[in-house]
Amino acid sequence: MNKSFGLLFYLKKSKMNTQGLAPIYLRITIDGVRIEISSKRYVKPDQWSTNRQKLNGTSEDVRSVNTYLKTLEHEVYEVHRVMIERKLPQTAVGLKNLLLGKTETVPDRMLVPIFKEHNRQIEALIGKEYSKGTHDRYEISLKHTKEFLLFKYQVADIDIRAIDHEFIMSYDFYLRSERNCNNNSTVKYLKNFKKIILICIANGWLDKDPFVKYKPKVKEIKRDFLNSEELETLANKKLVSDRVSQVRDIFLFSCYTGLAYADVKKLKRSEIVPGIDGQKWIYTSRQKTDTDSRVPLLPKALELMDKYEDHPQCVDDGLLLPVLSNQKMNSYLKEIADTCGITKELTYHIARHTFATTVTLANGVSIESVSKMLGHKNIRTTQHYAKILDMKVSQDMAVLKQKYI
Repeated sequence: MNKSFGLLFYLKKSKMNTQGLAPIYLRITIDGVRIEISSKRYVKPDQWSTNRQKLNGTSEDVRSVNTYLKTLEHEVYEVHRVMIERKLPQTAVGLKNLLLGKTETVPDRMLVPIFKEHNRQIEALIGKEYSKGTHDRYEISLKHTKEFLLFKYQVADIDIRAIDHEFIMSYDFYLRSERNCNNNSTVKYLKNFKKIILICIANGWLDKDPFVKYKPKVKEIKRDFLNSEELETLANKKLVSDRVSQVRDIFLFSCYTGLAYADVKKLKRSEIVPGIDGQKWIYTSRQKTDTDSRVPLLPKALELMDKYEDHPQCVDDGLLLPVLSNQKMNSYLKEIADTCGITKELTYHIARHTFATTVTLANGVSIESVSKMLGHKNIRTTQHYAKILDMKVSQDMAVLKQKYI
């Protein structure tokens, strides 16, 4: 982010006055851009040393002018140091304005207050346009940004006009190296940061997008799910306690409905309504994306729902199921996996993947229907599940083979 910097004192003979004296000018060059500042000192041209950039001689007047030029030079270097320290845009015009006291022309749009204001607005709209998880994600992104500024530049904040491509690439490297973030987490944090930059551009505070040449790629991750044998084993296994069985049942409910943990936890009995076919459907909205999710209830899901109809937590709060905290659910699921001989790392989100693959796509449900039930905004998200179903590929090709017999 540091630019090339140089300064030069010279005589401007084209502005010589009637007494034959020429003014001394200071030329400041930053990154190839020059500006000139008058020193307001006039001298005889034959006294000026071009190589030494000062007057020749030892008289009192000569010493006075040379001392003044040296002081001016020190002031310029000091202003340049302040610009670097404050992460102000390093421009010749900006330095001149600071030097001459024209501070009103210096940008004062700082990154952290803009980021904080964005997060405040997100927080105010939780439950209306955003989820708490979205706000938490931006708060973590702000935290990482502030820590990066201290780590890389030893500053608590930075002028937004100092953010360039080098800044973005350094931030990317910091997240991967110092924060040990994986590729997809790094890309997501930079995506959050880019939103702040786009706000600055939209408001006219930035002229250029520092992300123009930043081309991150999200790596596709392997999505674990239970196959039909594992799902059956889990459903039929006799477990040691009612609490463990409760966790297993709620997990199975998500396997048969595709609902994520947050959506099952908030699901109310009032959201079970007659669907277009007169049968019971779930009509709810996803907490993560605030999109509608409508799912016809399979018989096994209805059985699980009815099993907990009279549970005190459900009766008191109007909830469909007595869901524990996500941490406790995942802790019990590890125990359940060991009991059932399932070697996969069983977490609650695997239930949603199981619904998308084993329960629906593998049984011929169209990808469009699965996408709608999962509440995906884009069918490409659902296609990730279809890619991993070799069984479905085999079944589809078996049908095609029959046509060529």
